Amino acid sequence: MKLNENYKKLEDSYLFSTISRKVGEYGEKNPDAKIIRLGIGDVTLPLAPAVVKAMQDALCEMSVQESFHGYGPEQGYAFLKNEIQKYYARRDTQLEADEIFISDGAKSDLGNILDLFDADNTVLIPDPVYPVYVDTNTMAGRNIVFMDANEENGFLPLPDENIDADIIYLCSPNNPTGAVYNREGLKAWVDYANRKNAIILFDAAYECFIVERDLPRSIYEIEGAKTCAIEFCSLSKTAGFTGTRCGYTVVPFALERNGMSLHKMWLRRQTTKFNGVPYVVQRGAAAVFTEEGQEQIQQTLAYYKENAKVLAKTLDELGIWYTGGKNSPYLWLKCPNNMNSWTFFDYLLENAHVVGTPGAGFGKNGDKFFRLTAFGDKEKTIEAAERIKTLLSK
Repeated sequence: MKLNENYKKLEDSYLFSTISRKVGEYGEKNPDAKIIRLGIGDVTLPLAPAVVKAMQDALCEMSVQESFHGYGPEQGYAFLKNEIQKYYARRDTQLEADEIFISDGAKSDLGNILDLFDADNTVLIPDPVYPVYVDTNTMAGRNIVFMDANEENGFLPLPDENIDADIIYLCSPNNPTGAVYNREGLKAWVDYANRKNAIILFDAAYECFIVERDLPRSIYEIEGAKTCAIEFCSLSKTAGFTGTRCGYTVVPFALERNGMSLHKMWLRRQTTKFNGVPYVVQRGAAAVFTEEGQEQIQQTLAYYKENAKVLAKTLDELGIWYTGGKNSPYLWLKCPNNMNSWTFFDYLLENAHVVGTPGAGFGKNGDKFFRLTAFGDKEKTIEAAERIKTLLSK
């Protein structure tokens, strides 16, 4: 019997587990410290009333034999897929309903999608990056090549024709940097992928935070994307589903390689390994895309966007360089006084009792940078901003 020794190549603990441990230890030693957390990207506002009502109604259905639902379709109920299809159509992006697969979140599918690809593929991943992209491929033993995202390119790297890649990860708005690709940037990646016969795994989990109309919210807004890209999206940040778990993945019919349809492969994989998202949750998710649901959710998003403005204003006043904030819930700032990110983490925790995320946890290019999130409580965010301003103005 042999174990998967690729696990030896992983860090001992996940980034946010390390942060939680360090904050817990500090809290035990300093019980009077009023710690404000602007680190992990978890939402703080409750589900929209329209979503709650839809889930309550669905739960009542489950209590009656005539309307009870058992196993559902692994790829998702048609009522939810149709709502998502219309959501894209409102932005002039046409999808077939059956190209949409309902999941329990983008994180799961970003790992599970790798079942479709041979281990002997080269993966191109930006640095800094959401750790899941790296860890899931490390577990599978794939060759990973990193592209430099840095201050000079605004943390939005473009293709390098000298690099041959089979699988490409893009995230826009980006986690952790908050940077957003424009149409020209995404078109360059789509053209590159089609030339190289590569496939883009496009993480659009934060698309709802884009406020500038000329910035693409889906890679399928770009001509040629349906022959080279799979898109992942989540309701976690869009509608506060971090504790409810629902998302979706789009695999176009036109996406084929070596005479094989990736759509058919993903359908086969899901029907074999996944039992689907609960009916009650999918009813709640469908309510997200209704006129009433969208109106309520925009109010919630406005709350987080206002938090981002507060943090951005503070950084502007301090003269600190950053990306994100305007079209993203994340602000990616350059650590002051040339501190490395873990040193700044400790400095901020000990002197302002504010928790952020060290950029080094996202890759070597993040070592001098730091992530703040706008998902916190409004009053606490304002208080944290004041503490940061007071500390760094000294």
